[in-house]
Amino acid sequence: MRAYLMEFIGTFFLVLTVGLTVAQGSDLAPLAIGLVLMVMVYAGGHVSGGHYNPAVTLGAVLRGALPTKELAPYWGAQLLGAVVAAALARWVAGAPFTVAPGPEAGTFAALAVETFFTFALVAVVLASATAAATKGNSFYGLAIGGTVAAGAAAGGAISGGAFNPAVGVGAVLVDAIAGGTAGHVWLYVVGPLLGSYLAAAAFRYLHPEG
Repeated sequence: MRAYLMEFIGTFFLVLTVGLTVAQGSDLAPLAIGLVLMVMVYAGGHVSGGHYNPAVTLGAVLRGALPTKELAPYWGAQLLGAVVAAALARWVAGAPFTVAPGPEAGTFAALAVETFFTFALVAVVLASATAAATKGNSFYGLAIGGTVAAGAAAGGAISGGAFNPAVGVGAVLVDAIAGGTAGHVWLYVVGPLLGSYLAAAAFRYLHPEG
């Protein structure tokens, strides 16, 4: 239960930061999002693994770092944290908040950004936080947060920069309840989960020692 609560808390603060920075149009959104993920990973990595992302959890399961039976409870905690945070961000900021592709972005371009940057994120998580060769390091949180900050800065204007089904589904769901559209939500499920699967496969090949 402690692991599930930690996943709820970490995902909550990640999505709250995404929501408030995006709603306010902050130019520092990618940096703030990467930093909050970094500190939450350090805060909860020893409790739950510090995933805060269904795609990361899937990668951990495929890599063998987390039992398959934990997949659904982790996903549930992450999605609940995301929905609560998205609703709170919308209320606190007093402005609509959702995650959506850029107005001129093509569907497949947005899907590619979500897939490839999630691949990068999950690959970094597995290599820095689960590989035998990097066991006991102190840089894993910085590496993970830095990957998300880079992805948000590079691809946010194209895909919305979620790289996380909880972020995408939570934000879109709350916005849809308020009258928005949810037609693009599949991008934030298919892209990240595909990226996670590919990252886990790459990890197994690149790290045969485990």
